[in-house]
Amino acid sequence: MARELKDKYDHLILVCGHYEGIDQRFIDECVDEELSMGDFVVTGGEIPAMAVTDAICRMVPGVLPEEECFTEESHWAGLLEYPQYSRPDEWHGRRVPDVLLSGHHENVAKWRKKESYKRTMLRRPDMWAQFDEKQLKTKSEKKVLAEAKAEAEAIRAAEVKKAEESDTETTVE
Repeated sequence: MARELKDKYDHLILVCGHYEGIDQRFIDECVDEELSMGDFVVTGGEIPAMAVTDAICRMVPGVLPEEECFTEESHWAGLLEYPQYSRPDEWHGRRVPDVLLSGHHENVAKWRKKESYKRTMLRRPDMWAQFDEKQLKTKSEKKVLAEAKAEAEAIRAAEVKKAEESDTETTVE
């Protein structure tokens, strides 16, 4: 949405409703487009307006140091971003994936792409349905996608099994 707004308009005025919203006459007379942040209600439009403003401003040249700062983020290419990790290498018994500590840039890039595919498949099937697999040209790219699909399916199967076991436990009690 942010990219479309940036490309469509030279100037934006965000009008923020509060409690019951904005007078319909004003909307009919002055509003070009209405935006929704999702299926939830907030007391005022100020915070959603700040989110929209931030999302758009980060694409303005000079706001971020490099274009990659936003083109590598979630949603830019129709995929969610891969999981993020930081130091220490282990936290509460959970380790950073070894590939990220390996220093092998090609393997790290493949891991990130695979995790991006998986995350999108599992969390945003609506986005995944729009993904065009024909854009993958190399055997390596297609292999990464196949691995992601297999891993995502294994995760789904484990979730189904866990849910069935939970239902069985509830029924027995």
